Amino acid sequence: MNDHYWNQTMKIFSRIMASAVFLGVAALSQADGHSGHHDAAPTVLRYAEFNQIGNPADVLTVKEAGSLVLKSGEVRVRVLAAPINPSDLLQIAGQYGVAAVLPARAGSEGVGRVVEVTAEASYLKEGQLVLILGGGTWSDEVVAPESGFLPLPDMGPLAPAVIEQLGMSVVNPVTALLMLNSFVELSEGQWIVQSAANSAVGGYVIQLAKQRGIKTVNVVRREGLAEQLYAKGADVVLIDGPDLAEQIAEATGGEPVALALDPVGGETYTRLTSSLAYSGTIVAYGMLSGQPATLNTGMAIFKDIRNRSFWLAKWYERATLAEKQAAFGKIIPLIASGVLTADVDSRFAVGDITAAVTRAAQDGRNGKVLIVPTPR
Repeated sequence: MNDHYWNQTMKIFSRIMASAVFLGVAALSQADGHSGHHDAAPTVLRYAEFNQIGNPADVLTVKEAGSLVLKSGEVRVRVLAAPINPSDLLQIAGQYGVAAVLPARAGSEGVGRVVEVTAEASYLKEGQLVLILGGGTWSDEVVAPESGFLPLPDMGPLAPAVIEQLGMSVVNPVTALLMLNSFVELSEGQWIVQSAANSAVGGYVIQLAKQRGIKTVNVVRREGLAEQLYAKGADVVLIDGPDLAEQIAEATGGEPVALALDPVGGETYTRLTSSLAYSGTIVAYGMLSGQPATLNTGMAIFKDIRNRSFWLAKWYERATLAEKQAAFGKIIPLIASGVLTADVDSRFAVGDITAAVTRAAQDGRNGKVLIVPTPR
């Protein structure tokens, strides 16, 4: 993956992100008269759609349509794998920072292979592996303008597991990388703490921190997760509870904790804040508990605690081309080489979308739920 590839790819990426808010649901071509593939028998394709805001298991429906004839400048991509992220479920439920434009095709990221392009396509070719950025990824295929896809380099034949990992590369690993790099200048040997450490972001944080020699305290909410987290490179795994700050101090031998990452909120946020050293920083990037965070103002003042937050959609909107290039230049090679991975809990076809989102919302999962629409 040379510099020329990344320069060209990130120029494309910058154009894509300048024209749409990341994680919004794109206005993809609908089955509104484009029926049939011009060189093949019509194929029945499935996609997940919602026409109202509500519980994803209740409002998502599976629609069928014939394969669309491409309009000028459009590209047809066969979806290979698409994750169900918490942000997807929150958006369908009306609890996310970007409102969906209804009716909306569901799914915010994924990976696929180009199967057809129009003559106007300038950089995508048939057979090319691409990241799907425009939304609507819980589908058998996506038809959209060329700008809705980010080309991946030719990496030769890839195992299905690697392709699945690439399908999860736009949201969670970038979030983990940026939170580690953007708020505190961490040095080898320093301690950080994170809650929901068994999440996809948590797993990426552990692996990226391990590469830099940064030590991690990983907080989870149930037993039985320590072994898998230690396998990723965790230094300490603790169960959340009222005495969490004391547990952290004991586990670190009283060494200072410079950074806390919290997607849980509620009392967990308070406990992580209490564990920080003087001038420590806590970054909120979710609210899995459904509870607002509580903060001891006096402690924040006297310990000079910095309270920050992170939303990936806003970063994609504001980041420079060089910043995007740096992030993807780090993440994609690590994923493609198998160094950086996320656990996969289960796989569902598009037609099983209700079961898929139900599973994705359940506690006790051990990994990401994927939509894997077609055989690879």
